[in-house]
Amino acid sequence: MIDWLLKREPAEPQVEVAGRMLPVVLRRNAQARRMTMRLAPDGSAVRITLPQWGRTAEALDFANKRVGWIAGQLAAVPAPAELGHGGEVLFCGEALAIRHDPTAPRRVLIDEGELVLGGPLESVPARLKRWLEGEARARMAQDLAHYCTRADQPLARLMLSSAQRRWGSCARGGTIRINWRLVMAPADVRRSVVAHEVAHLIHFDHSPAFHALLGELFEGDLRAANRWLKRSGRGLYRPFG
Repeated sequence: MIDWLLKREPAEPQVEVAGRMLPVVLRRNAQARRMTMRLAPDGSAVRITLPQWGRTAEALDFANKRVGWIAGQLAAVPAPAELGHGGEVLFCGEALAIRHDPTAPRRVLIDEGELVLGGPLESVPARLKRWLEGEARARMAQDLAHYCTRADQPLARLMLSSAQRRWGSCARGGTIRINWRLVMAPADVRRSVVAHEVAHLIHFDHSPAFHALLGELFEGDLRAANRWLKRSGRGLYRPFG
């Protein structure tokens, strides 16, 4: 077969930042009037939103001209969490030490500020992640039931999310997705996101009516919760190492 007749898939766009090649993920948006760029919370990719008519070459040029900004954002990405014996993990806003005890049960237990578990040492990170996800589902289900009752709405369907850009979302069909990593945030911060999405069951926008309802639903300090997410939310995306 003649080589020039072969069809090849285009290479994944990349940009070099501080000696590291980062994928460039392009998202074309009919509403966009200009290009915007952000780094994925875990530092895994550069994301560019551009108008429908935007060209890939222009987006790559846009990224290459801003490698200094990308490098600064990359430097701020939290280091991977060491989820082994002697490490620590955030849970409901509190840093808990990890203690691996070969004689302890495999399941995770909280004991005086420590997370204690037995079983194989090499599987500790994976089991801690599963435990966090299980705790997230249980606590968020309680939050959801609470706020649906306060809003006088049927209990919505809950799904856990691993989204890189959203803490929560509400579909028009009534399904609410909450980022499981919020189980590591203080309880009021997690609950503020659940209340936010429940308010969307009634107002599918961010109108004054929506914000008024959210203020009625959530018992805590919304501004403080939002400030915490803006200041410390990126830390919840620390990769599990």
